[in-house]
Amino acid sequence: MRRREFITLLGGAAVMWPLAARAQQPPMPVVGWLHGASGNFTKHLASAFRKGLSEAGYVEGQNVMIEYRHADGQYERLPGLAGELVRRPVAVIVAGSPPAALAAKVATTSIPIVFIVGLDPIAAGLVESINRPGGNATGITMITGPLAQKRLEIMRELVPTAVKIAMLVNPTSPDAAPEIRDVQAAAQANGLSIKLLNASTVSELDAAFGALADLRPDALLVGSDPFFNTQSEQFASLTARAGIPAIYPFREPTDAGGLISYGTSIANAYRQAAIYAARILKGEKPADLPVQQPTKFELVINFKAAKALGLAVPPTLLFRADEVIE
Repeated sequence: MRRREFITLLGGAAVMWPLAARAQQPPMPVVGWLHGASGNFTKHLASAFRKGLSEAGYVEGQNVMIEYRHADGQYERLPGLAGELVRRPVAVIVAGSPPAALAAKVATTSIPIVFIVGLDPIAAGLVESINRPGGNATGITMITGPLAQKRLEIMRELVPTAVKIAMLVNPTSPDAAPEIRDVQAAAQANGLSIKLLNASTVSELDAAFGALADLRPDALLVGSDPFFNTQSEQFASLTARAGIPAIYPFREPTDAGGLISYGTSIANAYRQAAIYAARILKGEKPADLPVQQPTKFELVINFKAAKALGLAVPPTLLFRADEVIE
């Protein structure tokens, strides 16, 4: 072989080698993101999720892809969106909210699911047990139902004269029934009356606050359904206009001007879910990953909102607060 031909052949091989190497690389894994709320509301949750992925060695666009699906508060769309992710197909589905988790569970028995829910995942049929989930699902439970009793106690501490309590729930949510049961049991034990109000849409939320004007409760207990969290600014405005002290299960409404919240950090739950998703991508099975439960709960008080309502926040509450918004 002549020297010129050899150099040309070597140069061609040098060009083809990277192309061949790239062709042999495995496809980038795809994580399916399924949520009942809107993409606009879940921006901070998606950011926390991506942070958790990066901590585990996965960076979106570099070595993992994320397919986002949002129901925009229309839970009836979730089965169809879950089906889209299954047909994609994705390597794991991350389901935010109970309706999304249940839709994913129905859509597939083989693709791993990492859920973030507030209800009891065993009672909901998502897992067989907390420590040994079995099946194709595991995740994070924020135990929001039992915490509703604690929120009732906190509200009584903030407003000792409160006897008539309104409770706002989303009747379409799987969270509603167990949460109502827990609150009513606590209310009965303390001689309180609970008046239930339902809302699953923005118009129904306006109607519920219209009913509050006639009901004139001493305080409002807001249910843990994600729909309510997406309406944080509206809640702050409506409760201020109605002059009703309200307590929330998550801090987002309090950040937006609401009075007080007690519960787990949703953002931290999504970061933990990302770490579980990464472990599954690396080969672990959801059946072997225990469902995680929170160990830290946030008490956040909006001092400005309290002053506007004419409430004197007890020093005991201020001392226990994780954050006081001035």
